[in-house]
Amino acid sequence: MTEPLLEADNIVQFLGQGAGRVQALKGVSLSLDGGELVLLMGPSGSGKTTLLSILGCLMTPASGSVRIGGQSISGADAEALAKLRRDHIGFVFQSYHLFPTLTAEENIRLALDVRGQSSRTAVRAARDALAMVGLAHKRKSFPLQLSGGEQQRVAIARAIVGNTRAILADEPTGALDAENGQAIMTLLADIAKDRSRAVLVVTHDPRILPFANRIIHIEDGRIIEGEPTSPAKRVSNS
Repeated sequence: MTEPLLEADNIVQFLGQGAGRVQALKGVSLSLDGGELVLLMGPSGSGKTTLLSILGCLMTPASGSVRIGGQSISGADAEALAKLRRDHIGFVFQSYHLFPTLTAEENIRLALDVRGQSSRTAVRAARDALAMVGLAHKRKSFPLQLSGGEQQRVAIARAIVGNTRAILADEPTGALDAENGQAIMTLLADIAKDRSRAVLVVTHDPRILPFANRIIHIEDGRIIEGEPTSPAKRVSNS
């Protein structure tokens, strides 16, 4: 059996201090396999963003374990967690998180610069990533010169440029109209066809349900339902 690319087991997490302390996650377990796109859905305050932060090594859980490619992150210090994020996790956010004073190519290269890649290698990889998302002709454009859909494509290119194992997307279509949202999900679904990668999308958007291989529902800090989608209903991009 193939090892899951990303796996969480019995994750418990608390947020806040003192009287305001709440249990955000209550024994959550899930796994992501290569070659699949998974949707994580739930109401506001259900624990989606907290879980995404733990899976992405931005936050350590109070208890439970996370494994990336079979490697446990338990006991990893801040420096080790940062390296795991750089090497294995790609993030895509609703608000893009692009640097406005950098071009599209420079925004992507930044993800490689922090990994110590040579300038020549980083340039080539950034241009290849932009070509993959259909923006090779926009490499010298600044974020304000790009549409919302184009900015999100640059953010996706940045997330995949280092051959990351897992792409974690937090409401990637939330700031986009229907047409651009469909285009972004088509792109993420294409990326998820790669057996060496998995894509997890946190969303409230019911329009993107047909793109999922699996849908996981979370409520009040617990996984309440996980279901495969019918291959006949899934949007085909082959």
